[in-house]
Amino acid sequence: MKRVLGIILGGGAGTRLYPLTKLRAKPAVPLAGKYRLIDIPVSNCINSGIDQIYILTQYNSASLNRHIGRTYNFSSFTDGFVEILAAQQTSDSPGWFQGTADAVRQYIWLMDELDVDEYLILSGDHLYRMDYSHFIERHRETNADITLSVLPIDEARASDFGLMKIDDSGRVIDFSEKPKGDALKAMQVDTSTLGLDPAQAKQKPYIASMGIYVFKREVLKKLLTEAPDQTDFGKEIIPGAAMDHNIQAYLFDGYWEDIGTIQAFYEANLALTQQPKPPFSFYNEDAPIYTRPRYLPPSKLLDCQITESLVGDGCILKECRVDRSVLGVRSRISAGAVVEDSLLMGSDFYQSFGERTAEASAPSMSLGIGENSTIRRAIVDKNARIGKNVKILNKENIEEADREDLGFYIRSGIVVVLKNATIPDNFVI
Repeated sequence: MKRVLGIILGGGAGTRLYPLTKLRAKPAVPLAGKYRLIDIPVSNCINSGIDQIYILTQYNSASLNRHIGRTYNFSSFTDGFVEILAAQQTSDSPGWFQGTADAVRQYIWLMDELDVDEYLILSGDHLYRMDYSHFIERHRETNADITLSVLPIDEARASDFGLMKIDDSGRVIDFSEKPKGDALKAMQVDTSTLGLDPAQAKQKPYIASMGIYVFKREVLKKLLTEAPDQTDFGKEIIPGAAMDHNIQAYLFDGYWEDIGTIQAFYEANLALTQQPKPPFSFYNEDAPIYTRPRYLPPSKLLDCQITESLVGDGCILKECRVDRSVLGVRSRISAGAVVEDSLLMGSDFYQSFGERTAEASAPSMSLGIGENSTIRRAIVDKNARIGKNVKILNKENIEEADREDLGFYIRSGIVVVLKNATIPDNFVI
């Protein structure tokens, strides 16, 4: 794996995850109480023995740069690195990144300086655990020019994905973007060819792209050079190469979730609280998910009732009730508050006792959730100040609303309180 370069695509403006991406790049969005989205692909690389990693970004990258710099510092005695490559304007590339392939194209001159054989292209907004070494081995065994990681899926979900068709050898011979009706039926394949048993193959007769690719070094360079107008891997570069290149499919049959929308992000986080076994677990000693070490104190719970929840480091909870929720680092919940089916991202800093006391007379100035407030089916971003007796319930079941001037949005029926927002006492959402 020392001859593989990991390239993580930081994504575009993150409009589907807005307002969580208002002040940060998509890969920097907090996850599971203490992690960031970028920690997933970086940790998968490290656990797979890949320690040369570039992250391509374009929007709001300050917090992502800070997180990477504080988290992934390899020894000076190794060649390993995790580095940010931000979009830049040069004489050869006067514009910003126009797509996934264009982002790699603009930095291919730098990547070409490394002595590697393959480029592993990854997305920065997926939740999964994968040993890429098996993926690379399959690529090498089949002498593939390109190998795509694919998911077996059933007919109910198939039309939501870009699908592929393979021959008996596992070579990809056709592509179809979100087909329906007869076009969908035409994309059925025998997934037992890729390793599923007959019963599973019958249940899941379609294969969908995960947005994870491995290219031979020279093949990627050639494809990007010969088609300068093609800007996207999944829609242009890879389908265009299928006729005269050996493109293979590698089956991944574990948990994988694209968390690029507010609803998917919310559901994936709350799924981590499921008992007895969540679909994805951070409790894996053999393949841990790494993140920034913050050296926070243990969480302090004073006469609280907490069920099926994750509580991050350094939280202070007093006489409250928390059900099926995820609490981020330094979360603070006051007496009488109720938090249900919600994701609180916590805070970047603590307020001293003196600061909280001095601000007690001002409405909603203290960080965290105020006394006797109720939060249900919501995402509360970092450093939010929720006053006393606030009700965040969305009782009217509004699906979409933009209330940035009031400190919140509603997306897919989920209330999202903005980072650094203040919600005054007695306010009802």
